[in-house]
Amino acid sequence: MNLAANVLIGLVAALHAYFLVLEMFLWDKPAGRKAFGLKQDFATATKVLAANQGLYNGFLAAGLVWGLLQGDAGRPDKVFFLGCVIVAGVFGAATASRKILFIQALPAAAALAAVLLA
Repeated sequence: MNLAANVLIGLVAALHAYFLVLEMFLWDKPAGRKAFGLKQDFATATKVLAANQGLYNGFLAAGLVWGLLQGDAGRPDKVFFLGCVIVAGVFGAATASRKILFIQALPAAAALAAVLLA
């Protein structure tokens, strides 16, 4: 498989691992509140929900890494998990913040295009 595609997939996986850390461990800390523009009382009240959301981001990262570890045989897994990331990014942009489209969905779309063209 194309090296560029795998690098892009690795970047998307790293982003989702970072989202996991932000949402599961830093949500109500200064770094998490700053990243998501949260006030302390809201962050405290929604900490458990954010941790659940972070766990899902971890599953997306794990699926992408699993696809990378399989090499060319992991192409279907890469396509599936990149598709999941794109859907999550589009939904997040529609329901939470438009910037999610650029932070989450666009990198995944670029990676998916690279996979499909490889």
